[in-house]
Amino acid sequence: MSTTTIFIVFVIIAAVIAAVGIIVVASRRQDADGAVTQGELDRGAKKADQAKRKAMAQASEASNGSVATATMVAAPAEYVEDKPRVDVTADEYGVTRRKFFNRAIGLVFGLFMIQFTIASLAFIWPKLKGGFGSPVSAGSFEAIKAEVIQGGTVIPKFVAAAQSWVVPFELEELPGSSYEETPFVIAGGESDGVGLMALWQRCVHLGCRVPSCESSQGFECPCHGSKYNRHGEYEDGPAPRNLDRFAVSVNPGGELIIDTGTIVQTARSKNKTVGYPQGPFCVG
Repeated sequence: MSTTTIFIVFVIIAAVIAAVGIIVVASRRQDADGAVTQGELDRGAKKADQAKRKAMAQASEASNGSVATATMVAAPAEYVEDKPRVDVTADEYGVTRRKFFNRAIGLVFGLFMIQFTIASLAFIWPKLKGGFGSPVSAGSFEAIKAEVIQGGTVIPKFVAAAQSWVVPFELEELPGSSYEETPFVIAGGESDGVGLMALWQRCVHLGCRVPSCESSQGFECPCHGSKYNRHGEYEDGPAPRNLDRFAVSVNPGGELIIDTGTIVQTARSKNKTVGYPQGPFCVG
């Protein structure tokens, strides 16, 4: 899945989560919108209301009798005449407790979504603007070749931005090798038959960083003892396959480009392209 696709999927998921949150908060606010509560009735008002209902009930009983009698019901001593009711708007009354909590929940949810979005973009951003996961320039192709081939000894060059070891590869070894069907893992070699290959530093066993061993002319994992020759082909240990490698090319400016977004996996090579070990091991 490409970086652009991952970013689009992330944006869609974030939008769906935000929409669901807005709908939930809005549905909880419907009952409170437009409602104005003036508090509970005081005791005097409650007693006055009960006295009115009692007087109406007695008057109804008297009217149902054969002789009409006038019934006088004295108002309770504590009766207080209702004050004129004054309607107030929601703006005049202020924010109810339910509205306050609903708005607080919405604010917290919104802040969480903003922080989540910023953190996710910060995690993805390096891939969007360059760095590991995208093409990386390792420098001048000819300069790197001169650096890694010193007489009969190969000294791999580590490119930190690409997390890879750059090693030479003789093109005459390509036919019948594990890389014959993936020639794009080797760049250059048109002039002298020696190209360059970029090996991911990550051990395919459990992901430890694999250092170079100059004496054995290979790569030896210090974690569990997996060993690979200088072309990254499996030699020994628990690793299930060769070291992974990246697609490489030479741009018009003569720079070696390592495409860390294109990772190539190959099975344990049946036909090895280089001898190993060529000296003492670094890892026993």
